[in-house]
Amino acid sequence: MFRLLLALIIIVPALEIGLLILSGKTFGVAVTILLIISTGVLGAWLAKKQGLRAIQAVQLQISRGQVPGDAIIDGLCILVGGVVLLTPGFITDAIGFILLFPQTRAWVKPFIVNMIRAMIDRNTITIIR
Repeated sequence: MFRLLLALIIIVPALEIGLLILSGKTFGVAVTILLIISTGVLGAWLAKKQGLRAIQAVQLQISRGQVPGDAIIDGLCILVGGVVLLTPGFITDAIGFILLFPQTRAWVKPFIVNMIRAMIDRNTITIIR
């Protein structure tokens, strides 16, 4: 897991810089800067909207006496998606929007659940009951 994270920390920024330079040469610097700012603003607005929905879903499930597992994973995806969208770059923006839109987030959630289950099985994280 650490090696994957280290590779992402090195590879993703390098790819982002390359895409930003290519975008600046293709569309112009002003358009590239406008795209970066607009995706950040749109991402922040969308993260706030989706985050409030996730909080309401958690509160509703708790008030019904249910464990809000699915809503918690939604909230985690929204948090990560919002943070990633605030970083400049096209790759991170794509990842952020995938995590923010409920339709595409539904594709990602099974992978996250499986990863959490694997971490529990390896005793990397512990569930307190």
